[in-house]
Amino acid sequence: MLRIVKTTTPTLASHLRVAVARLARQLRHQGASEDATPSQLAALATLYHRVHLTLGELAAIERVKPPTMTRIVAGLEEKGLVRREHSSTDGRLINVVINDDGRTYHEQYQQRRDAWLARKLTDLTKDERETLGRAAEIFDRLVEG
Repeated sequence: MLRIVKTTTPTLASHLRVAVARLARQLRHQGASEDATPSQLAALATLYHRVHLTLGELAAIERVKPPTMTRIVAGLEEKGLVRREHSSTDGRLINVVINDDGRTYHEQYQQRRDAWLARKLTDLTKDERETLGRAAEIFDRLVEG
């Protein structure tokens, strides 16, 4: 349901927060497969975009406690999506690294989410899609600055 309401900044902030959260939840649900948890998918996405991270660094980025991240990474290792390796600069440190199967898995996850959203966008008018394109640019500015 599309409704345009003149609103105050706090009301707009609340409305946007709820709408973005609902969309994000739908995208996670549509892209998810039954063999990975949301936490595993989030950690895999972080590893996809980073070269090497220690368990502590990954836990900090994902905002979970290190023991929780240890379990998440163990699950990803069992699925054959990541590996642990010694740091090339400090042999005492262990990095978590996404492997080729993990990259493929993450890319397929992205493709499923994109396909779902593309199907939803076809239900909109050209003007609505153009408005969302402008909104996406604005969202990018909000999160960058």
